[in-house]
Amino acid sequence: MKTLLTFFLAMITTVIFAQTELPSSISNAIKNGNAAELTKSFNINVDLTLLDKQDIYSKTQAESLLKDFFTKNIPSNFTVIHRGGKEDAQYYVGKLTTSTGNYRISILIKGQAKTSFIHQFRIEKEND
Repeated sequence: MKTLLTFFLAMITTVIFAQTELPSSISNAIKNGNAAELTKSFNINVDLTLLDKQDIYSKTQAESLLKDFFTKNIPSNFTVIHRGGKEDAQYYVGKLTTSTGNYRISILIKGQAKTSFIHQFRIEKEND
């Protein structure tokens, strides 16, 4: 009985932590500065903050803005430093290292499993 309970708790913990990992397609797209790949995970419209610009943009508009950002700020690394949320909404905070400095990225993903999309994406200059 004790073994069964331990196994059950281990399975629940695994499922909970698996749901909170940022999908590798998103983290790799950020790390590689691939705006086209990144915006595949965006909702139809996304709340995008890009330094001093903030608005609701379509996927196409967001892709263009992010492509311009990544061209001017070539990424070399991206790491998630904090994550949290609940079953149908996850948020991630990460550090993006680029050719021009460090940036803080915040991501809000809503939905479940394969129907999850990025609803909010923020890039802000990190205060060193």
